[in-house]
Formats: sequence, structure tokens, C-alpha cells
Amino acid sequence: MWNMIWPLALVVASNSLYHVVAKETPSGANAFLSLTVTYLVAAGVSAMLFAAGGQTALLPELKKLNWATLAMGAAVMGLELGYICLYRAGWKISLGSLVGNILLACVLLVVGLLLYKEAVTLRQLAGMAVCAVGLFLVCK
Repeated sequence: MWNMIWPLALVVASNSLYHVVAKETPSGANAFLSLTVTYLVAAGVSAMLFAAGGQTALLPELKKLNWATLAMGAAVMGLELGYICLYRAGWKISLGSLVGNILLACVLLVVGLLLYKEAVTLRQLAGMAVCAVGLFLVCK
């Protein structure tokens, strides 16, 4: 059970911190320089955790990677730049993330259906309808 809970707790804790610091990124700071420093910190921490995990053979581990690693880098860049710009445009931290994540959940339901052949139930479709009503209410 713990194997299911700790990653979710890490996501929630990290995402909470992420949105606070994205909102606090100075509006006058160049977003791309800010993200470059962010990625340098992330690369350093990741390299230290890789080394601390007992992985010493870098080349064999690199060979295990595929296009998804590069695509994730581009996706993370878009995600982070999007949130910085979202908050600079004036979205409240309590609303911008909520709207984005509700829309994301609806999009991923369709992605799961089309790309991964996941079943979509009537309950999930009803949930999407509730999300649409919720978006209308919070954005009104």
C-alpha cells in the first residue's frame, strides 16, 4: 500500500511547492533564464541521487533511455513556462492550477481512450460533465 501512497504524497507536496515558487518568480526576471537555473538545480540533484543510488555505470543506463526522456524535457519546459506566464498574467494560485488540472484530467481521459485503449465508463463521462460545470462555476 505504501508503494501507492508515497509517490502521490510526493506529487502533492512537490506540486504545492512548485506552484508557490512559480507564483513567486519575479515578474521582471527573464523566464527562460529562471528555467535554465531551475534545470541546472534539477540536473544537479538528479545526478547526486543517481550516484547515491549505487548506479555507477552511466553509459549502460543512458542506453536504456528513449525518445520519451527528450519529450519529457520539452513537456516540462512547456509546463513550467506556462505556469510562470499564467501567474504573471494575473491568475490566482488557487484558481489557475485548479482550472489547468481539471482541463488536464479531461484531456488525459481522452488520451487514455485513444492512445492506450483504456475503457471510459459512464461514471467517468459524468465526471467530465461535472468538471465542465465546475469550470463554469469557478471561472464565472
